Amino acid sequence: MIRTFFRHLGESLKSLQRNGWMTIASSSAVTITLILVGVFLGVIFNVNRIVQEIEDDVNVNIYIATGTTKPEMDKLKSELEVIPNVEKVTFSGKEEQYKKLVAAMGDDWKLMDGDSNPLFDVYILSTKVDAKEDKKAVVKEVADKAKELTHVQKVDYGGLQTENLLGISKSVKLWGSIAAGLLLFVAIFIINNTIRITILSRQREIQIMRLVGARNGFIRWPFFLEGAWVGILGAIVPVLMIVLGYPIVFNLLNPQLIQSDYSMVAVKDFVPQVATLLTFIGIFIGSLGSIISMRRFLKF
Repeated sequence: MIRTFFRHLGESLKSLQRNGWMTIASSSAVTITLILVGVFLGVIFNVNRIVQEIEDDVNVNIYIATGTTKPEMDKLKSELEVIPNVEKVTFSGKEEQYKKLVAAMGDDWKLMDGDSNPLFDVYILSTKVDAKEDKKAVVKEVADKAKELTHVQKVDYGGLQTENLLGISKSVKLWGSIAAGLLLFVAIFIINNTIRITILSRQREIQIMRLVGARNGFIRWPFFLEGAWVGILGAIVPVLMIVLGYPIVFNLLNPQLIQSDYSMVAVKDFVPQVATLLTFIGIFIGSLGSIISMRRFLKF
């Protein structure tokens, strides 16, 4: 059985060589498909991570009105602490807010230093949410109650930002899935034609094999392996792009996201998982294209 398998493997490799240009066309279709699928996965994984971090960061920022005195600020803090689901109240002065802004936006913002600082002092509310409760609903309720208090200039809990990111995530998933589906179809179609040409060129040989009693399974294996080889060849470039390219993108973008308390999916978590997935998708596409062709030309 092992000898038969290696014989089929050798036949599939010879068939790849005989159909050189069609093999290149098929593997190129797989390559283009998997590159776009890899980009799509990179965007989705990281958008989902940032959305999750925003949802997990259930803090409410209370901006204190300008001119509020120290006793009034202390009173406001006491009123915030008794709001249901508020776990901790932390003060962040406008100078600290200014330093964060300069670190995130650059030295151009240093023009607002000193008395010209237009930012507000902030109370940051850390909320506690049970697993059964809706995070956004609880945070919104805390924010609404805080808005009613005196000396509160405005309240920010990132609700709109989260909703926007969720909308972007859904759109990317929808249109990315449609595009990936169309590309997969094209790749399978091209591989299907490649295998079909191979079968036609060996039709006489296949008929002789049937006459001497060869089973369909024995005939099908070389073509099935040929499709798998096309998928593997097509996956090489996309996998290399993920292995070599994602760390570069990570090192460029992640430091900027960290300044906003967010982060990308770690290289060690993303690269092995996606590279393996792309390889299996390539093999699946190639094998499926081969199976479709064999169903058309061989009797099962």
